Amino acid sequence: MRLSPFLLAAAAASLIPVSAMSQSIDPKVSQRIDRILKATPLIDGHNDLPEQLRENYELNVAGLASGGTTRNKPLMTDMARLKAGRVGGQFWSVYIDGTVVGDAAIRQTIEQIDTVHRLVRAYPNDLAWATSADDLVKAHKAGKVGSLIGIEGGRQIGGSLAALRLFYDAGARYMTLTHNQTTEWADSATDQPKWNGLSPFGREVVGEMNRLGMLVDLSHVSPDVMRQAIGLSKAPVIFSHSSAGGIVPHPRNVPDDVLRLLPANGGVVMVNWVPGFISQKVWDWSASRDAETARLKAIHRASQAAVDAGIKDWDARNPRPETTVVDVANHVEHVAKIAGYDHVGIGADLDGIPYTPTGLTGVESYPLLFAELIRRGWSDANLAKLAGGNVLRALRGAEATARSLKDAPPSMAVLEPAKPAQ
Repeated sequence: MRLSPFLLAAAAASLIPVSAMSQSIDPKVSQRIDRILKATPLIDGHNDLPEQLRENYELNVAGLASGGTTRNKPLMTDMARLKAGRVGGQFWSVYIDGTVVGDAAIRQTIEQIDTVHRLVRAYPNDLAWATSADDLVKAHKAGKVGSLIGIEGGRQIGGSLAALRLFYDAGARYMTLTHNQTTEWADSATDQPKWNGLSPFGREVVGEMNRLGMLVDLSHVSPDVMRQAIGLSKAPVIFSHSSAGGIVPHPRNVPDDVLRLLPANGGVVMVNWVPGFISQKVWDWSASRDAETARLKAIHRASQAAVDAGIKDWDARNPRPETTVVDVANHVEHVAKIAGYDHVGIGADLDGIPYTPTGLTGVESYPLLFAELIRRGWSDANLAKLAGGNVLRALRGAEATARSLKDAPPSMAVLEPAKPAQ
């Protein structure tokens, strides 16, 4: 699974239900949202449905017309709910565990890419293949969800720029430079640093992504990698599913000083819905729960049942704090305040997380966020930027950069054992 130990632990706590709150949107507000999202596609930067299909459904793409599937684990995504959520474009994440390396990583990534291709073919009335900004707009006008691929971890290229190029040919339009693990060429936000940012090969990766027209995704990377990649990239970067470090200083969030670099680069932070990233209370609760788990394991070394019973008791006495659409909107507004309205988007991370903010139950829930921002006074123009206008501009920027570099030869850099930075 792609979930961190923090999220896995939190998933086990069931004191707060994750069913939808009884929420409704004023009809006039709903009409306004419909008008905005008819003119501009709502593009989400990160959905882990392909990984869920791998983990729980043997890569089977059937049964997703409506209601998700209940064979093993309920899903947050299906075709009917995508329509209800007014989704116009989706980057489908092709994720593998960040501990997988080399040729095995390449093979598993190919299997995930194949899953997305089969998904799009299985639902031709709902999904349309997209590899460009124009494709997204065309799909949206046809009433379909423009479907792109995002690779969620630099190890997935197996240290091979040839694999990166072939993944682009197969439809990948962004790659996250790391996942939870520091790679052989880039530091992760949630692991020990080795390179003080990017290694020389990591810099080659950024340059080759620019040459191809593949967006550089800086979710999951260390702040040093963020700053270096923004400085190196000739094209706008994205954070496909990150939130604001100025509100919650979680390592997966984007610090304010990095947000201030985005106007010059043209990049976009696509705010996620992970409760532990958007709520300090949930982050603190999770840390306390992890500490209690470690204590119980030290005491009950020979009895997992005793550990489980102890955690169940702890959960009963310490219910998980609630998060709502208000928390998500706070992060959206913070990014807009620091970086500007031109540099914020949505990357909910649905089907990659065990639970969501109360009421934001799945891909049908995006209008609730727009309604909250309308309540706060957001203009139609800025809501359209948030929905998809900003990421369309960033993608077009990557495409324009690739055209400007069309005569540049492909990088032949080879990942070699390198001495970590001191």
